[in-house]
Amino acid sequence: MAREELTRLTGNGNGGPCGEEDCPNVHRTASGSIVVQGDLSRTFTPPAGEGLVEIPEEVLREAVRALGW
Repeated sequence: MAREELTRLTGNGNGGPCGEEDCPNVHRTASGSIVVQGDLSRTFTPPAGEGLVEIPEEVLREAVRALGW
């Protein structure tokens, strides 16, 4: 899936720690799934095919506001 196919929920210049920059962000796919971009985390080893990322709480709160939850 290309990045252009995602709806960026955070970092759109409407607050948050990154503004327009390319740093931890939350995106939504056309099917409604959530894609999280963040720093790699090594807190534990996830199952094969999965990965762990860390994002600031502010970014998650911004995504929740964008979704109207």
